[in-house]
Amino acid sequence: MRLWQRIVQQGASLAQLIAPYWCRLNVTGRLKSSSLRGFVSLFLVGVSLSVTIAACSGGNSNNQSASNTAGANTGDVKLTLVSYAVTQAAYSKIIPQFTAKWKQEHSQNVTFKESYGGSGSQTRAVIDGLDADIVHLALALDTKKIEKAELIQPGWEKEAPNGAIVTKSVAALVTRDGNPKAIKTWADLAKDGVKVITANPKTSGGARWNFLGIWGSATRTGGDEAKAQELTTKVYKNVPVLPRDAREASDVFFKQDQGDVLINYENEVILAGQNGQQLPYIVPDVNISIDSPVAVVDKNVDRHGTREVAEAFVKFLYTPEAQREFSKVGFRPVDPTVGQEVAKQFPKIKTLFTAQDMGGWDEIQKKFFDDGAIFDKIQAGGQ
Repeated sequence: MRLWQRIVQQGASLAQLIAPYWCRLNVTGRLKSSSLRGFVSLFLVGVSLSVTIAACSGGNSNNQSASNTAGANTGDVKLTLVSYAVTQAAYSKIIPQFTAKWKQEHSQNVTFKESYGGSGSQTRAVIDGLDADIVHLALALDTKKIEKAELIQPGWEKEAPNGAIVTKSVAALVTRDGNPKAIKTWADLAKDGVKVITANPKTSGGARWNFLGIWGSATRTGGDEAKAQELTTKVYKNVPVLPRDAREASDVFFKQDQGDVLINYENEVILAGQNGQQLPYIVPDVNISIDSPVAVVDKNVDRHGTREVAEAFVKFLYTPEAQREFSKVGFRPVDPTVGQEVAKQFPKIKTLFTAQDMGGWDEIQKKFFDDGAIFDKIQAGGQ
């Protein structure tokens, strides 16, 4: 066989070898510059090897390429999921369902390393090197911080259904037994003599939702910005301490017995009830939609070679099977079918607004929570 014929033959083998990489890049629709460089490098190395093998030995390269490709497709896969604490109960049910489904359809074992904690601390951990393939955090602002660290590519919100929002909740007002202060609405938190427990929105993602719930209860019902600031200032004058995060705020309310009302997530209150801690609470009928996103950590999955499985897992989170598990632990489902199934479990919200209704997280951070912004001014005025 002539040299050029051998090169053509080896080129066909090379095409078989690189096809899975090329297909993956095109299927995801996200041809990263690093992946492109890797593809070009692989192609050039492969051409060199084809010429060398054709000139020197030939014969066994087709079998070797097929063997390597088969090994890549059948090896076990390990994914690292990083999420905020209250999702753990749902994931304990969702992950086994996904791994069984993937095993059946792909004859491949998938195992998970899981990490749960406060959303802010989880965000910092990923930026500092926690090797997450997938992040499910309490608010998009945290995911955007990982994006700014260049671990997640811009446009991640479009990579999953529903703007990448995978779980929803609303704010709840937890009271003392019998609700002695007769708290029913956000406005009641501004009454004289009512002590409100909430975390510091400068350090806590959950507390930012609380702040927006108070502010939006005015602006989304006909009040102007001045009215919203007046109400929010009065509420924060009634806040005796500002714990660092939601967990510390709960400890202040329950363990230290401070305050008349605790602002918390509805799903946390529901989950506490399932664990035997029945809490009296009110869900205001004017409320903030607490939307939590999920995203693939692009830099890590491309380095690990786990993009296909990671994206499949994210997709699975939107199925009725997974959404039912989220709803069982108190999240309001994003799947309409499951939403109808569990509608009676959740109080109806008369006026529901979102972070996007308030300008989106970039605008919210700048307007309310940056140094010298509205929250700092409220705190200064309350001293």
